[in-house]
Amino acid sequence: MLPERQRLQSGLIVSVQAPEGSPMRNPDVIAAMAEASLNNGAVGVRLESPEHIGAVRRRCPEALIVGLWKRTFPESSVYITPSWSEIQAVWAAGADVIALDATDRARPGDEELADLIARARADLGAVLMADVDSLANGLRAAALGCHWVGTTLYGYTEATAETKPPAWSLLAPLRAQLPAEVMLVCEGGIATAEQARRALSEGADAVVVGTAITGVDLQVASYLRALSS
Repeated sequence: MLPERQRLQSGLIVSVQAPEGSPMRNPDVIAAMAEASLNNGAVGVRLESPEHIGAVRRRCPEALIVGLWKRTFPESSVYITPSWSEIQAVWAAGADVIALDATDRARPGDEELADLIARARADLGAVLMADVDSLANGLRAAALGCHWVGTTLYGYTEATAETKPPAWSLLAPLRAQLPAEVMLVCEGGIATAEQARRALSEGADAVVVGTAITGVDLQVASYLRALSS
């Protein structure tokens, strides 16, 4: 069961992920970073792949885990938990919340978002986090039955390619128009504690931070680019 809404309110969820080919992608390393985040006050962790979800669940049995599985398919640009098989795998691995792409883009195998949400709720009893890129897609996801809405894909879809996260322009409109019981999560581009605080002040119920905390590969590369410029 999820923690009470009051405990999640104004909380920090740490995204503990690592790119393909990185030594940080080892499940034991991911689990250690997740445990360190939780020990220092994070209300939950966001994890990618059933392997990593399982590793953290075994090491931190009481952790709140937001799980997803990034998989690419040639016929679709949707890659965050794109189909029913990924939803099942993430849930079976031990996620408390399943994060999935809830944009209006075509999905692999022509599966429909509405069908996936309805099936996940009916067959699994799963709590769902909609990763969206726009106000319209966030409201649609909530209407379809998603319990959380996150700004994760703002700036990462074809429709928002000209924008850059954080999704400051989405937070206030989403909070004003989403049902009160739907959690609004600011995710994407939060690089400082001050930005995280701003996200809360603009309407987010919780904040996800990844690269700025756990993204060793990307952080080192960023410093090296700055030093060589």
